[in-house]
Amino acid sequence: MTDHVIGVDIGTTGTKTGIYDRDGRLVGEAFEESILRYPRAGEVEQDPEEIFTSVVNTVREAMARSGLAPDRIAAIALDGQMAGIMAVDADWRPVTHYDSWLDTRCAPWLDELRPHEDDIIRTCGMALAFNHAPKILYWRDHPETWDRIASFIQPAGYVAGKLAGLKGKDAFMDRTYLVFSGFGSSEHAVWNEELLARFGLTTEKLPKIVEPWQIVGSVLPQWTEAMGLAAGTPIAAGCGDQSANVLGGGLVDPGVVFDTSGTASVFATVIDRFGTDTTYRCLMTCPHVVPGLYFPMAYVAGGGLNLRWFRDTLSPREKAEWEGLGVNPYDELAKAAGSIAPGSEKLIFLPHLSGRNTPNDPDMRGAFLGLTWRHEKPHMVRAIMESIAYEYALYLRAVREIAPGYDPKFAVNIGGGARSDVLRQIKADTLGLQYRCMDREEFGTLGAAIVAGHAVGLFPDLRETARRFAGQTRVVAEARPEITAAYEPYVDSYIDALETLSPLFERMNRRLSADA
Repeated sequence: MTDHVIGVDIGTTGTKTGIYDRDGRLVGEAFEESILRYPRAGEVEQDPEEIFTSVVNTVREAMARSGLAPDRIAAIALDGQMAGIMAVDADWRPVTHYDSWLDTRCAPWLDELRPHEDDIIRTCGMALAFNHAPKILYWRDHPETWDRIASFIQPAGYVAGKLAGLKGKDAFMDRTYLVFSGFGSSEHAVWNEELLARFGLTTEKLPKIVEPWQIVGSVLPQWTEAMGLAAGTPIAAGCGDQSANVLGGGLVDPGVVFDTSGTASVFATVIDRFGTDTTYRCLMTCPHVVPGLYFPMAYVAGGGLNLRWFRDTLSPREKAEWEGLGVNPYDELAKAAGSIAPGSEKLIFLPHLSGRNTPNDPDMRGAFLGLTWRHEKPHMVRAIMESIAYEYALYLRAVREIAPGYDPKFAVNIGGGARSDVLRQIKADTLGLQYRCMDREEFGTLGAAIVAGHAVGLFPDLRETARRFAGQTRVVAEARPEITAAYEPYVDSYIDALETLSPLFERMNRRLSADA
């Protein structure tokens, strides 16, 4: 009986495989860390063959842990990093390394794209960044490589194609990646040929656009022993990693907010019409796996690192004392923040210590604004926590602008920061939303597995399956209307600070770099 599915998540830090039964229960999983290479400053690469091997290894290990016979697997689907690209030749051999979304060598080609940015935002759904378009232009101007390229693809597509024995002419990309493409329509799931022509490009080296659940092939006999799968196991196209997370998290209804409080602080919500953020330029309007839905998303790259920075840099003595007592330093910092009134006595923190990502503002830096003699460390801790809530409030304003009538229902919070009562309450109060948590912690492999099951008819209804597998949420914080109103001028001041200081930081960086 083929009643289990495999989801593989090819992330930046590693590859994870999960095997699920038809009720969404995890029966086997495995993880392998990624190898990132840094040849020169600003360059970040991954070897496609190492990515492929990590998938083979984790599928084999997860199958062994599950104890399942190979013929119990109905299908497999892979999700993966969305913003970077790689390329294959006519025989599916890698022509390039995987050009990571962290790689900035394409920065000069952003200047060529910038005059067309509004059209790119309206077409793809996001502002310019280090994603497909500038990377493709980079390779266009390296003819010794360009001439060998049959198609650009993503890592998950490369692995699926190699497992199935595809050729370059068979290259595919599911529509959820289009938001990062620069040249594709996220609304209509087609390449924008007029936009491509502005840069001397055609669709010749671009993959065909498919649905996530389209079967692109089946596992070749040569891989069965290495992976523990049966020959002929269907392979679905899969989707982008963020799309898999949203589906696996059960975000399939308009108005639900998803807050991932980890190393990055990631905000996402669901809307039922395509709209683009040309005002704030902070949102990426990503195609949802469920047809007709989209999820605007934005993030603070090091949002969760700010408290670590404060702990290690400004409170090393307290950290040592707390650890000596067997106390979690983050719990103590949160307790200190909870003793301070909302607004931190007019102290505002900018959380962008390594630049701002949405929108792309690499010169932006962190700052405490409004420091007085009255402010102490607890004020600073609370201001750091509030800064993420203020950034989310900006995102929420942008969503309301692109989706008239948008009515947020509640926020589901996951990640390490979701364990902090103080941080959850700050966000609930600032956004005016009820905050909820869920017991499940793995969403990427689950989302990919749902896609695999849908591809072979195991899960006929995507939305119903995602809701059922996500499980129940529990309320952890209620918004207090009077506090929400009190936070409004702080949000206004935070946005004003971003807009005012952005050009100042740019001038500082240019001036001080020149002096250096």
